[in-house]
Amino acid sequence: MNRTLIVYLVSLAAFLGPFTQTIYTPILPEVAKDFGTSSFLVNLTISIFTLCLALMQMVYGPLTDTKGRRNVILFGIFLYTLASLGCFFSKSIYVLLVFRALQAIGIAAGSVVAATVIGDLFEGKARGKAMGTFQMMVSLGPVVGPIVGGFLGGRFNFHAVFLVLVFVGVLIFIGNLAFLKETKPETSSSQRFQLRNFLTILKDRTGSSIILLGFIQYYAMYNFLVFLPGILSERYGLSAEQKGLVFLTMSCMIVIGSFVGGRIQGRFEDRNVIVVTSYLNVAAIFLFLLVSHISIPLLIASIMLFGLFLGTSLPVQTTLLTQVFQTNRSTAIGVYNFFRYMGMAFGPIVGSLLLAIGGYYIVYGFVDAAFLGCAFVLTIRVLGANKKLGAY
Repeated sequence: MNRTLIVYLVSLAAFLGPFTQTIYTPILPEVAKDFGTSSFLVNLTISIFTLCLALMQMVYGPLTDTKGRRNVILFGIFLYTLASLGCFFSKSIYVLLVFRALQAIGIAAGSVVAATVIGDLFEGKARGKAMGTFQMMVSLGPVVGPIVGGFLGGRFNFHAVFLVLVFVGVLIFIGNLAFLKETKPETSSSQRFQLRNFLTILKDRTGSSIILLGFIQYYAMYNFLVFLPGILSERYGLSAEQKGLVFLTMSCMIVIGSFVGGRIQGRFEDRNVIVVTSYLNVAAIFLFLLVSHISIPLLIASIMLFGLFLGTSLPVQTTLLTQVFQTNRSTAIGVYNFFRYMGMAFGPIVGSLLLAIGGYYIVYGFVDAAFLGCAFVLTIRVLGANKKLGAY
């Protein structure tokens, strides 16, 4: 089995989640016009996808631990491909909502299985490098999605977006069917899943620390995604295309950071990398608070730094989880992903309340304070860690 090929095949399945989540965001107005429906219902096709993606992490994690990796990911991609075909043939917004939910239910298996397979196949520095590739591919999803969606939507009917997803889904399914063998260790647990398995992960020193960090990171990132456009419009009068380019700089740095994070594992203590990048993210957000009203170049520099440090941390987190939770890797990854998606959801909700109270400074001041609190918690746990594997 070509392990490098497997890394890319399972990472492509994980890539499809965020890619599908964002691919048709540039053409949402066209979707509303074509179906003759409200913006609320069209936006709901994004929200329901994200919700199902989050909830299914908690389902696929235990399933992958007990039933194996190969069957779960093949089922997920197959369901996703059929649902994408359903989206293509949808004639009403309500039918589209159903198939968008099924898309998410299917492709949610990608990120869980991908990280687990990498944990099964690699050890040490090689695992860190492979996790870097995995996180880099996942980070490309939200970058490439809107670009591809805008291109297709501008030249064809929006249904063409879903036809492309069917084609991509078929290719990835065939690739995994042909080359992915079962990687679940024979010594791995096949016992029936119990709810206390979740509690075991949440009570673990490493598990709870990484889950907290993942929640805060995605809470912060989605505050940038949701509220930065307002700053760019109100203070600098940027067009939609210009705002897209500003976001692209941060997204590209997340991708670069993921690559770097995979390569530096083994050279530095993983837990130290996580703590240091957390404080660097705090500094980057504080810099954003200081310079966001001064100039566009300084604003871009601050969000690029945020993206770089965030990306560097991501592969280290999944590497640690797969090291610590040897027999229930998938469940640990599933819980971790679930809380990251909850960070996505809470970011816009809490941020909107804070924006109404005190404007953008309150929004990002709260983000920075929350990130700083998380960094303090991580520091305390690192300083108090013992030499056991379960220590952070």
